[in-house]
Amino acid sequence: MKGFQFSDYVPPEQKEGSKFDQLLNIFQQLLLLTSGDVEQAMSWMSQLDRQYGLTDDKYGIGNFFDELKEKGYLTEDNEEGKIVMTPKSEQTIRRAALEEIFGKLKRSKSGGNHNTPYTGTGDELSSDLRTYQFGDTLEQISMTESIKNAQINSGVDEFRLMERDLEVTEKEQKSQTSTVLMIDISHSMILYGEDRITPAKKVALALVELIKLKYPKDTLDIVVFGNDAWQIQAKELPYLEVGPYHTNTVAGLELSMDLLRRRKNKNKQIFMITDGKPTCLKEGIKYYKNSFGLDRKVVSKTLTLAAQCRRLEIPITTFMIASDPYLKQFVQEFTKVNNGRAYYSGLQGLGNMMFEDFQRNRRKNIK
Repeated sequence: MKGFQFSDYVPPEQKEGSKFDQLLNIFQQLLLLTSGDVEQAMSWMSQLDRQYGLTDDKYGIGNFFDELKEKGYLTEDNEEGKIVMTPKSEQTIRRAALEEIFGKLKRSKSGGNHNTPYTGTGDELSSDLRTYQFGDTLEQISMTESIKNAQINSGVDEFRLMERDLEVTEKEQKSQTSTVLMIDISHSMILYGEDRITPAKKVALALVELIKLKYPKDTLDIVVFGNDAWQIQAKELPYLEVGPYHTNTVAGLELSMDLLRRRKNKNKQIFMITDGKPTCLKEGIKYYKNSFGLDRKVVSKTLTLAAQCRRLEIPITTFMIASDPYLKQFVQEFTKVNNGRAYYSGLQGLGNMMFEDFQRNRRKNIK
């Protein structure tokens, strides 16, 4: 089971919940590793059961499989009669990724809570109070605090409510953000015995669910890039696989910019998860490729797009899952041209870093 280390997960006897819930947690991890191949995931479950004793004489893998179907996680109701995941299963995988990476978060009633240094009329009352200023609206006045101030300042017998007594509830500025997440699916994402695509998928799943729960007014588009670039839907993420591709970062950036151009809100950003250098361009119907180093032609075009994004006030945050010095140098130049941010990350902690920048970047461009 390449890429899967059972020791990375808490053994079932140390976890709370039913036997089904304990096994479901492992099964979800396997579904990501197998790109949604249910039969392969169940085969691996059986291997893990033989090796680690996940089940007992009362509840076996067969019981678990039947319960998956009974509870609506799996179905055979399709033209091919093949066992596949249901939308419920896909949502459960997103939710599990969210809780693993970002912690358990509650749905936001306000529809967005993005910090910004720019003041404005806002659209949500906060718990912060301040003194009245010209232009504050009547509904902002905190009558309880204002009357209390008037009693202190003028006394009960000569009660007068003056402007100096008024306190108002501060309004928070809420901003909508449009994000494009670019995921490298070139062959190097599974080279050298390290599975890099599964953590990338898990982070993407968590980000999708985070936005659905906490920032429903935001938008998230997902772009994958190899020799070419194309958009995928969130429901396709568990099934995403690496291909025999080079790395056409230019195509990914062009598609991302086109998607953001269609968004009407001001805040826009690009996140890019990659482990290698750009090695490919498409010229007409042909591909220009060079995997033997940083190609001047490819790099020049990539930096040109980074500069265009900067002029359009679209910051690019690059998560570089590699440590080669010459690749770091390229990413540093790319980041400088864009005025974005870069992380030279291992697979651990990738989600937390992405969440921090997701929050930080939304402060930009509010008018």
